[in-house]
Amino acid sequence: MQRYRLLSGLLAFLIVTALAACGKPTASTGSEAADQKEPPASEQTSTTPGKKTLEIFSWWTGAGEEAGLLALIDLFKSKYPDVDVVNAAVAGGAGTNAKAVLASRMQGGDPPSTFQVHGGAELNDSWVAAGKMEPLNDLYESEGWMDKFPKELIDLVSKDGKIYSVPVNIHRGNVLWYNKAIFEENGLTPPKTFDEFFSVAETLKQKGITPLALGDKEPWTAAHLLEDVLLGTLGPDGYRALWTGEKPFDDPDVRKALETFKRMLAYVNDDHAARNWQDAAQLVASGNAAMNIMGDWVKGYFTTDLKLKPNQDFGWAPTPGTEGVFVVVTDTFGLPKGVDHPELVKDFLKVLGSVEGQTAFNVLKGSIPARIDVDPQKFDVYGQATIEDFKRSTLVPSLAHGSAAPEGFVTQVNQAVNVFVTTGDVEQVIRTLQTAQDTLIKKK
Repeated sequence: MQRYRLLSGLLAFLIVTALAACGKPTASTGSEAADQKEPPASEQTSTTPGKKTLEIFSWWTGAGEEAGLLALIDLFKSKYPDVDVVNAAVAGGAGTNAKAVLASRMQGGDPPSTFQVHGGAELNDSWVAAGKMEPLNDLYESEGWMDKFPKELIDLVSKDGKIYSVPVNIHRGNVLWYNKAIFEENGLTPPKTFDEFFSVAETLKQKGITPLALGDKEPWTAAHLLEDVLLGTLGPDGYRALWTGEKPFDDPDVRKALETFKRMLAYVNDDHAARNWQDAAQLVASGNAAMNIMGDWVKGYFTTDLKLKPNQDFGWAPTPGTEGVFVVVTDTFGLPKGVDHPELVKDFLKVLGSVEGQTAFNVLKGSIPARIDVDPQKFDVYGQATIEDFKRSTLVPSLAHGSAAPEGFVTQVNQAVNVFVTTGDVEQVIRTLQTAQDTLIKKK
């Protein structure tokens, strides 16, 4: 694990160094720097002298997510044909590589026209607090968006009464995915509680089936699983209180959640440390594991990459203990200070925030629109169900995906959780997380 972290850090450093030396990347350099391979033809876009250029920076290079982004770009170009669009996507590391490149450019005074950022702490504590973003209240008012996005979502992209980005989608973080055939053949139903989860897991284990697929080659995935266990144990109020410092990590309920998490790890695949999240999801798709706890980008992977049918090949349910609660992972785009043609960026944000734009993007991405007035009939059975859940559920921010707490704290959690996966030392991880909370949240 230590070797992996060192290699990951070296890779991110090399990417930042290479791109910083080259200035603004073309669409192809972002992908090549991350993966060292020929980028898709859609990214090999050159600019035309004399034409205005819009550079869209993201980490969307996978099948479903890239398709969604390209659909959004095509929609924008149909409305603004005289604009050159540069797709400056950086692949790899679930955004880790892209964020390293972005940090280098922002700190060097070379911001992209607009960039992908998770709503919440990742936006507000990094770029808004540093004075790097322009407020967008006027855009929200002119487009009539104040009642088109949920108030809790607008609050997630706001700081001190000013709105700083536009959400393009919503992913749900607290989803348990399961192989329909395995559950039906064994007379099982999706577990709603942790007691039910362990009963199902033991039944599967006794039959030689891996109960829970995990791929924690990248550190955030184990933290994602713990996040859902904390929510299922503490409830939404107790869960939120951890990220504000109102509930300490040495609280008995947190200890209970960690014991549950430790027990769940006894049911995962032996090769979890060698797999990423897609590999873990594929174990469920192929019938080599029964369940996977992950955000609903898994649905996009299942349907776009693996061509599986929702509610036929795979099923889903809220993770144990979280029915009626929705962990929000939202991708947003804003207006960095100092960019060329800020009015052009606002034109792109108008398209991104429109019903047409949110439909075009999310149908392919596997997520749901951030707007509440998009026609659900445009989406498949999973999308329709999730749109309804989003409207009526209690919304909470994701820790693992940068919305609930500052980046430094998330990094500490990732490191502590990955040590815990190996050692299973509950008291050690509590001490580590409590120290992180004391230094990075309470004293923030």
